[in-house]
Amino acid sequence: MAERTTLIAGNWKMNASSEMAVNLIDGLLTWPGKPGVEMLVCPPSPYLGPVGAMISESDIRLGAQTCHPNASGAHTGDVAAEMLADLGCSYVIVGHSERRADHGETDADVHAQAEATHRAGLSAIVCVGETEAERDAGKTLDIVGAQVANSVPDGATAENTVVAYEPVWAIGTGRTPTSDQVQEVHAAIRSGLKERFGDAIASGMRLLYGGSMKPSNAAELLALADVDGGLIGGASLKAEDFTAIADAAG
Repeated sequence: MAERTTLIAGNWKMNASSEMAVNLIDGLLTWPGKPGVEMLVCPPSPYLGPVGAMISESDIRLGAQTCHPNASGAHTGDVAAEMLADLGCSYVIVGHSERRADHGETDADVHAQAEATHRAGLSAIVCVGETEAERDAGKTLDIVGAQVANSVPDGATAENTVVAYEPVWAIGTGRTPTSDQVQEVHAAIRSGLKERFGDAIASGMRLLYGGSMKPSNAAELLALADVDGGLIGGASLKAEDFTAIADAAG
């Protein structure tokens, strides 16, 4: 198995204020770090500049929650990946289930956003996951496999792409699949990537689990063979919880 650096990514979603962001980052900056573990924070776009300035001298990486496929143009309210790179971002989350649901983003949209992220020299965190109805119908692997195939661009490499599996029914609910279920999906994702990109890329590409990962279950989930980190929602808003998850890696 290729050595893969664990990525612990915090998706703040539409949460924070200036004061909250400062306090949260102050807490994260006290974390001494851990070999083989990379920490990433993805605040809402209004706070990317201030948060980026606070972490600029640290090992914490900065990410955004979405981007527009185009580099510029008449797209009011949207943000280009090139702008995010200019602010010091290293990653962009694309295709989160909340974007797919709230904004009607399709696999084709996510594919275009991931390509834009690569164009700007950033790494894309491509999100996939099934609904509860799809899981109950036994369609999980088919749904997730199709999302990966249609959302991940042909130019994906282990350096510029991360895939995050987030079962929609587990996000923010406190419910999580069993470890066996998580590993089954992650193994299937890696198998599909191997068929498309070859063993070297697939073995090096990091696969994150998201969906109610917290300090109490992080060690068990992060110990799974094909889980290379977490995309953390609610628990990323408390420095103590977020760093505890990072400490559970490895």
